[in-house]
Amino acid sequence: MIQVNSLSFGYSRSTPIFQNFNWEIQRGETWAILGSSGCGKTTLLYLLAGLRMPASGTITIDGEQITRPRPRSGLILQDYGLLPWATVRENTELGLRVRDFYGQDGKHTPKNFQPENSVEHWLERLGLKEVAGKFPSQISGGQRQRTAIARTLAVAPDLLLMDEPFSSLDAITREDLQNLTLSLCEEQNLTLIIVTHAIEEAAALGKKILVLDSTPRVFENPRAGEINYRSSQAYHDLCDLLWKELRHEAA
Repeated sequence: MIQVNSLSFGYSRSTPIFQNFNWEIQRGETWAILGSSGCGKTTLLYLLAGLRMPASGTITIDGEQITRPRPRSGLILQDYGLLPWATVRENTELGLRVRDFYGQDGKHTPKNFQPENSVEHWLERLGLKEVAGKFPSQISGGQRQRTAIARTLAVAPDLLLMDEPFSSLDAITREDLQNLTLSLCEEQNLTLIIVTHAIEEAAALGKKILVLDSTPRVFENPRAGEINYRSSQAYHDLCDLLWKELRHEAA
């Protein structure tokens, strides 16, 4: 589904973040991107989303080179990105209203776009019916994150990009939303790429984990998402391995 070929990128007057970087992702895979602060995790997500452009090299999704934001890519930010003056229902409707404005032009909206599920379906599915008329300031952090997820799923993406989406939540809410995200991705056949700074989260969510450092490496984690995996020895062994990898790079 996604091919990153010989990607190079850097901000002006700074050392390049990526040089001849290559990466391949198959449809339906779940990936976690892990690395120290400043290694380029969020930058890579923005490149995949078409919000930043490579200095050289290409990113293609389903054979199409990314030169602008792609209609079927969904991006969920760390701060949720909700409109404070809009209700939960209005925030959930936002992407569909934008698509109605542009029409099915193939750039902002896929041609022949017909969402499989309604906004009301996603409000119900994510447990937001009772707060649908409230504003973001009137609901909990977990409910705000659910609203951001509902808004994204309402436009029927095939690729879900998430930038540290659970970092500000308490432990119980965080784990509940992590499990919900995995179940939704499986249910909707979504490809998931999640940026995180938390090793435990990467090991819980990513069936493949990309560690970004001077020599990017991929770790296979096929049991991610299984019931009771977090309490298994294999999970703890992987967390220990990832800690050692990151500490070695920092040293």
